[in-house]
Amino acid sequence: MTVTERNRLDNERSPYLRQHADNPVNWQPWDDDALEAAREHDVPIFLSIGYSSCHWCHVMADESFEDERVAERLNEDFVPIKVDREERPDLDRLYQTVIGMVSGRGGWPLSVWLTPDGRPFYIGTYFPPEAKRGQPGFLDLLDSITEAWETEREDIEGRADQWADAMTGELEATPEPGDPPGSELLETAARSAVRNADREYGGSGRGQKFPQTGRLRLLMEAADRIDDEEFGTVAREALDAMADGGLRDHVGGGFHRYTTDREWTVPHFEKMLYDNAELVRAYLDGYRLFGDERYAEVARETLGFVERELTSPEGGFFSTLDAQSVDESGEREEGAFYVWTPDEVHDAVGDDRAAELFCERYGISESGNFENGTTVLTLAADVQGLADEYDTTVEEVEADLERAREAVFAARAERSRPDRDEKVLAGWNGLMVAAFAEAGLALDPRFAETAVAALDFVREELWNEEEERLSRRYKDGEVKIDGYLEDYAFLARGALACYEATGDVHHLGFALDLARAIESEFWDPEEGTLYFTPSSGESLVARPQELDDQSTPSSTGVAVETLLALDHFAPDEEFAGIAERVLETHAETIESSPLARASLALAAERRSAGSLELTVVADSLPDAWRERIGREFLPGRVLTRRPRTDDDLGTWLDTLDLAESPPIWADRTQRDGDPTAYVCRSFTCSPPQTEIEEALSWVEKLGPQDGSDPESELGFDGN
Repeated sequence: MTVTERNRLDNERSPYLRQHADNPVNWQPWDDDALEAAREHDVPIFLSIGYSSCHWCHVMADESFEDERVAERLNEDFVPIKVDREERPDLDRLYQTVIGMVSGRGGWPLSVWLTPDGRPFYIGTYFPPEAKRGQPGFLDLLDSITEAWETEREDIEGRADQWADAMTGELEATPEPGDPPGSELLETAARSAVRNADREYGGSGRGQKFPQTGRLRLLMEAADRIDDEEFGTVAREALDAMADGGLRDHVGGGFHRYTTDREWTVPHFEKMLYDNAELVRAYLDGYRLFGDERYAEVARETLGFVERELTSPEGGFFSTLDAQSVDESGEREEGAFYVWTPDEVHDAVGDDRAAELFCERYGISESGNFENGTTVLTLAADVQGLADEYDTTVEEVEADLERAREAVFAARAERSRPDRDEKVLAGWNGLMVAAFAEAGLALDPRFAETAVAALDFVREELWNEEEERLSRRYKDGEVKIDGYLEDYAFLARGALACYEATGDVHHLGFALDLARAIESEFWDPEEGTLYFTPSSGESLVARPQELDDQSTPSSTGVAVETLLALDHFAPDEEFAGIAERVLETHAETIESSPLARASLALAAERRSAGSLELTVVADSLPDAWRERIGREFLPGRVLTRRPRTDDDLGTWLDTLDLAESPPIWADRTQRDGDPTAYVCRSFTCSPPQTEIEEALSWVEKLGPQDGSDPESELGFDGN
């Protein structure tokens, strides 16, 4: 007899869950019926957490979950539950915390055995079918846990209590508040990033390499603020390494998840929406700070990939491209879509010289750098060197390389493509909306149109305006799962970025609505913190906070930074008060490890330095002004347009549900009928400026605050 009657995943829309709908295991989704079955039969839950493009999830499924013997054990002695970690990051965060405390590591697939009320008592990641290298075989492990459940129940319950208490202490508890970190934190964090940098190969660490965009933002802001060129050098080393190596798809654009080696050569080939979003912003900042056109081109290529491969017909952004695709033998292989041999390049290109140039440029050789003699493309030769070698011009080499790339891209399109996870997640869309909006300012206004289309789609499908509630996931017309802090915070930041890029006040209104919902659903004034799960949501073993940057930025950090920005428009809402209190609560936590909490450290820097307000009084932002502002590196910038007339301003205030004009717009008028800019920081403003260069010259004069009184130094007030 089985505890659960059948596999219920065929009713789910998650691609990851549907991948397991035909397993002989009677998988259940995480819902009341599954949890009640465990309680009714008094059996443990086996919880398996993964995601659709997870390589080792596929391996464990093939080895164990397709095995009839394994299915029999799971079905008879457990309630087996499958969870898509992209849909349920709250559950993933709970149990990743446990495995981190128990073993110091984590990852996916995450395999957790729970009591019927959700307390974990045994945990691991991938388990092989048979014992090897010190790991128990999965089938033997199931037998051992079943026996222990019957004969050592008291010990299991004791461990479950211990782990649950540890989870609560780690995830829910808040420390004694302190003073918010001050202006010295930026330099402290940047110097820590330099110490942790790999100065030989770029990036951080000496093993696997991940795109740590939070650290890059810290380094670039420090390079802009502090007279030490090492900060900029280390940032550029990382940007160049990622752009040159196998992390970047040199044929089709976009970035893979991470590289398995120190040299940035061989990636884990999945492509995630969130990585590409944050990397676009990093390269845009690199372009603005260093003036390197190559960084702008990397950002353009990445956005082009997202438009082509990860954008739904309705405008929303899909989640993931799988690492695996089908190779020539019909087997699913990681990276098969992306790797090349010299013969394949010659067959695709036709022109021998262009093919040879392409192979030399991207290091494609007979021996290869990946499996079976294939090559992951990296920049292996510079164009000038190739021009000298082939006795031709740089322009001719570039033309040949582009023709070859187009031919290789066309040939690759005929290969079996990686699967695409077509979930539209609110938070991940918010990250990419912000990236496209910023590119609309820095590169081309058409990118802002893509941002707005995605924001409109998410707002239409996932935002319940009447209840002021955001859902997390849209898939094939189905809306599901209450939004988490990351959904509200990331989307609010994206909506604010759309307002800055377009001047459409409706986007600002949406950002304010999301901020108000953050206050009502996630803010706990007694604890002085923002929780990851909504107060009206499901009650779990613990209510987590998210302070550290992981594969996505800390939702708490993004929320705090966004609340600080939105406070300029709604000072009566106390957004800044919430942000300040969170930074006070977690002051010691941030200061103890600012690199791990880069987003919170940047939010603390924003509070300390003061946001840079750039208000333009005009019906629309002049193109020349947009281009100039978009190219300028302006950390903490709040770009706003104020209508020329008070009547139009009144309409805006009604739209935003504001009783009176906020200081950022109050008393701002045009001079001589021309577009007029006001540059302000910390209640100190420039005179009205009708020339954009003159306006931007005030940015340095109103530089980030350090405790001095700029008003007394400069001799004017905020009016």
